Amino acid sequence: MFQELELAHPWWLLLLPVPLLVYWLAPAYQTIQPALKVPFFQTLAKALNQQPSKGAHQLHARGWQTSIRFIAWACIVVALAKPQVLGPPQVREEFGRDVMVVVDLSGSMAEPDFVGVDGKKITRLAAVKQVLADFAQHRDGDRLGLILFGDAAFVQTPFTADRSAWLTLLNQTDVAMAGQSTHLGDAIGLAIKVFDRESRLSQTDSAPKQKVAIVLTDGNDNGSFVEPLDAAKVAKAKGVRIHMIAMGNPQTVGEQALDMNTINQVAKQSGGQAFSALNRDELVAAYDAINQLEPKLYQSTNYRRKISLHHYLIMFVVALHLLAFALATFTKTRSPLEREAKQQGEQGV
Repeated sequence: MFQELELAHPWWLLLLPVPLLVYWLAPAYQTIQPALKVPFFQTLAKALNQQPSKGAHQLHARGWQTSIRFIAWACIVVALAKPQVLGPPQVREEFGRDVMVVVDLSGSMAEPDFVGVDGKKITRLAAVKQVLADFAQHRDGDRLGLILFGDAAFVQTPFTADRSAWLTLLNQTDVAMAGQSTHLGDAIGLAIKVFDRESRLSQTDSAPKQKVAIVLTDGNDNGSFVEPLDAAKVAKAKGVRIHMIAMGNPQTVGEQALDMNTINQVAKQSGGQAFSALNRDELVAAYDAINQLEPKLYQSTNYRRKISLHHYLIMFVVALHLLAFALATFTKTRSPLEREAKQQGEQGV
C-alpha cells in the first residue's frame, strides 16, 4: 500500500517547520488590559517577598491544545502536497477499424459446389462460414458487424469486439432466411447507414475509426431500391471502403453470369478491391488478401488511475477542530461548577 503512495506536489512539505520557526523567532503577542491601582502595592510586594517588574503575561496553551494545532497544521500541509494512491490496473482498448461483413443468403447459396476441409461437397454458405471463422480470428483488433441480405437486408449482428458472439450469430444463419433474390444495392445502403449511425454515436472519440465493408455475393442485383453503383458513390462520400467478393458460378443454378463489371466498379468507386472465388481456396485467398489490405489498428494501453486523498485530510482537520472546540467548551463550563462546589465544601467544613 505504501509503495503505491505518492505526492503530486511534495515541495509543500517544506512548510511543515513553519510553526516552530514562528514560535522560536517571532515575539510573543502582547495585549493591554486594565489594572486596579492600590496605594499599598509596594507593602504587599514586600510582604510576599516579590520583586515587581514591567512586562506582559504570556498565555500558554495546554498540552493537548498544542498537539491539536501541530497535527492540524501537518494535515493541511500534507493535503497541499496532494497525496494519492494508484488504483487497480486497468486496460484501455482502442479499436481503430469497424468491419461490416455483408453476406448473401439468396437461394443460390445452397448450391453444394464447394469442397470443405474434409474433401466433401458443401454448400456455398457452409464454405463461407468456415472461411469467416478463420477470418474473424485474425481481426482481434477490429469490431465486427454482420448484415444478411436476400429480398431485404437486415443487421444480424451490430458492431462488437466479441468474436465468439459474432461467430455464433453467423452460424445461426441459413439460406433463404432473408428471401430468395439478391438485393445487393440495398445491403450496401444498409451498411452505410449502420456506419453513419456509429459515427454519430462515437463522435466524441479522439480519432475516427476506419470503415470497411466486405460484401460477399453469388448473384446480380435484382430489385434493389438503390443501384449498387449509386450506393458505392455514397459509400465513398461517407468514407466507407468496400471490398467485393464474387463467389461460385451462378450458371450452375440457371442464373445469369455474375456482372463482374458492376462488382469491380463498386469496389473501385469506394476505394476497395474486387475478388472472384470459384472454390474454397480462392475464397480463403480473397479473405487473406483483405487481411493484408486492412492490417490491424488495435491498441491496448495499461494504466492505473490515481486516487487523491487530500480531501480526507481536510475532513480530519475539520473534525479535529470541532472536537477541540467541544472539549474547550466543556472545560470552561465545568471549571466554575468545580470552584463553586469547592467553596461550598470549605464553607461546610
